[in-house]
Amino acid sequence: MERFLSFAKKELLHILRDKRTMLLLLGMPIAQIVLFGFAISTEVGNTKVAILDLARDEASRRIERDLDASRYFEVVAHLEDAAEVEPLFRRGKASLVVVFQDGFRESLLRDGSAEIQLIADATDPNTATVFLQYATSVATAYARENQPPAAAPVGIVPQVRLLYNPQLKGAYNFVPGVLGMMMLLVCAMMTSISIVRERETGTMEVLLVSPVRPIFVILAKMAPYFLLSCVNLATVLLVSVFVLDVPVAGSLPALVLVSFVYILLALALGLLISTIAATQVAAMLVSGMAFMLPVILLSGMMFPVESMPAALQWISNAIPARWYIAAVKDVMIKGLGFQAVAKELAILSGMTVFFVAVALKNFKTRLE
Repeated sequence: MERFLSFAKKELLHILRDKRTMLLLLGMPIAQIVLFGFAISTEVGNTKVAILDLARDEASRRIERDLDASRYFEVVAHLEDAAEVEPLFRRGKASLVVVFQDGFRESLLRDGSAEIQLIADATDPNTATVFLQYATSVATAYARENQPPAAAPVGIVPQVRLLYNPQLKGAYNFVPGVLGMMMLLVCAMMTSISIVRERETGTMEVLLVSPVRPIFVILAKMAPYFLLSCVNLATVLLVSVFVLDVPVAGSLPALVLVSFVYILLALALGLLISTIAATQVAAMLVSGMAFMLPVILLSGMMFPVESMPAALQWISNAIPARWYIAAVKDVMIKGLGFQAVAKELAILSGMTVFFVAVALKNFKTRLE
């Protein structure tokens, strides 16, 4: 028994002295519970709302204040004309537009009911369903609180209009998300083992003595995987369009261009891992496991980024899949073109250049 306790004590001291092991054992559970606790939520918060108030009466202004005071909504714009609604959605400035028709309060008092129009961006059908329910409950609460005594029940009837996905098809939401996750994981995993494999098989010496510059070695490693990834992209798009009935409503060249940049980014990220990892197994684990959770939780693929705490929203900006998924939704679902995805394209291009530069720096260091 004494010998067993001695060995157990020795092992405990080894663990306590290893900072990386301690961080993994004690820090990882805390990080995961915080991440899952705040990122995974069926609630929808901070939904951007625009108001088109043609009534401009006490009732419409009161409902607007109630919406803005709710933690589920944020009033970001006031419109003057119905023609402003569609461009607002196309620019991604709002997810919901609330329209009050002229004579809203008078109709409510005279007839006991009034209509309120809710125009929603339904590219994410689950999120749209939730915030429409929230908006309806706010309007209903106002009618209930302002019920005149000994009068007929007062009701507000929502007229819902769903843009881009009126049938609320789930495929419209998960196809862009799966595209973003699949291309990042597959491309990164393919290239993450390329340089490590050279070291493990003993062919790194050939690269060390060759006259080829490191940048060309990096690009040569990416080229075959880029071609294979393009085949994957074409296959997935064909299945999405002809099997899942998800149309490419916008510019196909814009979709192809942003996808090519995203593929290059994922390949560069995999090469960066390959220059750091010691073995092929380690490279596969890092590229597979380390990327999967952030992509699923923080990219907006499953849970709206706007509902997350500010810190997680800030971190999500560093997730390439977030920008790619947003661009794919704009082109495929909303029917937009190059101008609408210029921001996402610039961010993805910048990330690609950064990852290639860092991978090149690490590769050159190993050559020396």
